[in-house]
Amino acid sequence: MDPQSITITAEPLNVERCKFVVGVPVYNGGLRRFTAPHEAHGSPLAEALFAIPGAEVQEIIVSGNLVTVVKASTLPWQVLGKQIGAAIREALAGPVPAIAAKAEVAAGDVDDDTLYERVSRLFDEEVNPMVARHGGRVELIDVQDAVVMLRMAGGCQGCGMADVTLRQGIEGMLGQRVPEVKGIMDITDHTAGENPYFAASKK
Repeated sequence: MDPQSITITAEPLNVERCKFVVGVPVYNGGLRRFTAPHEAHGSPLAEALFAIPGAEVQEIIVSGNLVTVVKASTLPWQVLGKQIGAAIREALAGPVPAIAAKAEVAAGDVDDDTLYERVSRLFDEEVNPMVARHGGRVELIDVQDAVVMLRMAGGCQGCGMADVTLRQGIEGMLGQRVPEVKGIMDITDHTAGENPYFAASKK
């Protein structure tokens, strides 16, 4: 396959996070997440993305034909996008799979990547269609030690009902569908945004 014929569309979600939609499958083994360069060993695509100069890549999530990159750098996605696109094409054209298969987890154990995959699917299929009716969106940021970290955006940010939505709606759904999740952490800055509900306390 000619790597230049592979289409890649960048969809920035915010300053730190950008989703790259690739015209061919990148990884068919479910979902893989890399949160540090040493985790990328053996996966040429992840190794190349962590090595991009100045990008300060913090996390890479690969599933199907999607590659999500999280960075700490202030460089805009327009600048980094070309390098990320080149790294994706090069890895897909290489002699070994761009992303190595996930190591087997012992029976009965559920790792954070598996939870991330299940929670992500629940958010896409049920949670976001529900909150979209109110102009909101819930972003899955991470799963660490079975705790789901999320951020509310759009109409949910700073909304007085955000806590109710979080506690009753999302926690209830997670408890039923992904019972291995131990908790939820809302990292939204509810004082930011156009019309924050939680005003900063006056000293």
